[in-house]
Amino acid sequence: MKILIAGVGIALLVCCHSGNPKPAPHPVGADTGLQHSRVRVNPLESDTLIARNTSIDSAHAYSPLFLDSADLNMFISQQKLNDTLARELHNFYNFRNFQFAWFDADGLSEQALAFSSLYTYSQDSSTGRKWLDRELDALQADSGLQLTAIDPTLQKTEMLMTWRFFNFLNDRYPDRKKRLAAYLQLIPVEKRNPMEMAKAVVEADNTIGAGPGYQALLDQLEKFLDWQEKGGWPRLPRHSKIERPGDKGEFITEVKKRLQVTGELEGDDTSRLFDKKLGKAIRDYQAAHGLEPDGHIGPNVIRQLNVPVEARIKQILVNLERMRWLPVDEDRQTILVNIPEFRLQVLEGGKPALSMNVVVGKEGHSTVLFSGKLNRIIFNPYWNIPASIVKKEVLPAMDKDKDYLDKHDMEETGEEMGLPVIRQRPGDLNELGHVKFLFPNSFNIYLHDSPHKELFNMTRRAYSHGCIRVADAEGLAAWLLQDNPDWSREKINKTIASKKETPVVVKDQVPVLIVYYTCWVDEDKKVQFREDLYNHDRAVAQHLFLKD
Repeated sequence: MKILIAGVGIALLVCCHSGNPKPAPHPVGADTGLQHSRVRVNPLESDTLIARNTSIDSAHAYSPLFLDSADLNMFISQQKLNDTLARELHNFYNFRNFQFAWFDADGLSEQALAFSSLYTYSQDSSTGRKWLDRELDALQADSGLQLTAIDPTLQKTEMLMTWRFFNFLNDRYPDRKKRLAAYLQLIPVEKRNPMEMAKAVVEADNTIGAGPGYQALLDQLEKFLDWQEKGGWPRLPRHSKIERPGDKGEFITEVKKRLQVTGELEGDDTSRLFDKKLGKAIRDYQAAHGLEPDGHIGPNVIRQLNVPVEARIKQILVNLERMRWLPVDEDRQTILVNIPEFRLQVLEGGKPALSMNVVVGKEGHSTVLFSGKLNRIIFNPYWNIPASIVKKEVLPAMDKDKDYLDKHDMEETGEEMGLPVIRQRPGDLNELGHVKFLFPNSFNIYLHDSPHKELFNMTRRAYSHGCIRVADAEGLAAWLLQDNPDWSREKINKTIASKKETPVVVKDQVPVLIVYYTCWVDEDKKVQFREDLYNHDRAVAQHLFLKD
């Protein structure tokens, strides 16, 4: 992938710039994207400093926050960095016109979340500063952030994160060309026209950090670009009636024409009859878009069919950006949870060995994105009820019913910060079900069973307080303990029947990846789309794309 810098050559840099960048003038109608610049420079290949790229202004930058170059010089001095690393840091930020790489005004960027997850998963060497990990955790945990570029703690966190990124890539890519390409491909620099960006991504060298899932979705991007160049697909008219197999009408004809454009309905039949062939196509379409596959054409189906091709291309691009950060070690056993899909998969050799529905955080309790190492199973766990739930839910219920704790098999064990400490005993009423899976993290999030089995049959499964409920907890436990002769399926069942809390150490820790893909290609090579549950797609698109 070649990156082009507008109007600059390779030159020694006198580091006297300070403050926010001054917008560079742009002629009316000019494209300010780097892809159309005249001088081709890889900012990290040079043994000298490159000039600051002032063509990137605050209106076009990926991040609205900008560093002061004097602060970078101070950081280099305080950390006593050698000349080579100092030059790389300068070139990295000169190329970005000193905009932040890892933060925007609302907190960590998606690239920061993704890199933090990949870094935890990989256990590669870094600067080794625990201070950075604590600061990142604190920033991620605070949902009401309004960051400013002049905050010295944020500046330090930003530059330490970049240093960690450099060290990570040095370990991961011994080949210098791949390492330099990764520097430039993984972190966006400025907003771009989405259609031009899509064409550039298709034509680029996409070997950096790109596993099979990335390539499969990239192939789909080419198809959607082809449909876009041909004018997209027809928009269905407003229609209030729910159409079912056997119905007839002109609207049925329009639906058939729409599905034929994208190949979901084969052939050229445009009759007015809702026949079996159309019914199967609708069920398949519903399944591929996270809808209840009842085979009926209702408002949700029509809404999905009317999503413009340009919007789908943007959705694909956003998810391709995420997939660049997915670990590509297919030989490793991994538990993968995709939040918008409400699905957990156990991967062995890159192939699903076990799959089940999950319930994720509801609005206001959004399950965060991260990775961890599953190292313990607890059968018949106590549920130590978080203070926030005690305050907002348990105490009001106790005021209404003095027997509330007994009815829900709960007990008070003390007091802390003016609130009673309450836990729920093991048993059939326990909100954690019969099994709990721990993978240490800063957010106290874990996988667990649930007594509310009916929720796993819902199409939209966002109900929890942030932890992830799994449909087949006993099956997952059996898989994790399959190589432990002391824990047969019979032993697991007897342990659960005892209703006694029993912790078990998982000898070979298994990585858990929590991801957020609203678009991907499944094992049957079918493209899947899902709802942007927490509006993460929208937030990324605002940084990634120029406004239409």
